Amino acid sequence: MTITPDMQTLADISGTVVLAGAGKMGSALLTGWLARGLDPKRVIVIEPYPSADIHSLAAGGIRLNPAAEEIGAVAALVIAVKPQTFGDAAPTLRPLVGSSTLVVSIMAGTTIALLDTACGGNIVRAMPNTPAAIGRGMTVAVAAKGVNETQRTVADALLRATGAVEWVDDEALMDAVTAVSGSGPAYVFLLAEELARAGVSAGLPADLASKLARETVAGSGELLHRSDLDAATLRQNVTSPGGTTAAALNILMGEHGLKELMTWAVAAATKRSQELAK
Repeated sequence: MTITPDMQTLADISGTVVLAGAGKMGSALLTGWLARGLDPKRVIVIEPYPSADIHSLAAGGIRLNPAAEEIGAVAALVIAVKPQTFGDAAPTLRPLVGSSTLVVSIMAGTTIALLDTACGGNIVRAMPNTPAAIGRGMTVAVAAKGVNETQRTVADALLRATGAVEWVDDEALMDAVTAVSGSGPAYVFLLAEELARAGVSAGLPADLASKLARETVAGSGELLHRSDLDAATLRQNVTSPGGTTAAALNILMGEHGLKELMTWAVAAATKRSQELAK
């Protein structure tokens, strides 16, 4: 196995890493960390309702819900609780944060300012998406001013355990990030759902239409992932002048077509993200 820089960074972490919240996203992060060389003995999980998988990992060395006085100095605190429960969780987490503690939040709509007030520390705010569950996530992160280069490298390694990571300098961009990549998987699933429905309307059996739509969306996404060509070029490569694809694209790319609908949808999601952050 090739040791990548992020794997080496995880293996070199000397302090304790605390994961607060071990739901789907938190569990995906934890699994990725351990697979990439983070010593389980350096990991503490705080989760009031741990799954069977988390209990299994605890048997392998991670510490699950230790008493506060047993935790000691924390190098990194990763907050993966639901945003609506953060208010209740924050008083428990704040004593874990020292002046040099890296705090990484993956809570949607939770600003650096709010995190600083509630927990303090050196804060990185991140927005992952659900493909993180299979190691194909897209996470965008922004660091507060006090985060140094070493802490940013550690944060990048912790987040990269579930897929790709991009960094931005302007926290205001996180609302649009949420609307594009955070909510984006739902748009793709809707495409598969509606493509299957349209297939049934065209006369296909429901099971066949569902399989065709599912595999077409999945395969096209994988082709886009592997190809050096951009999406527009790949689309053009499928489209013969005057052919069946062109006939369909005349509808999808026409007035009030997918371009306008997606612009409106992302704008609505961005606005809602801004509202939730207030």
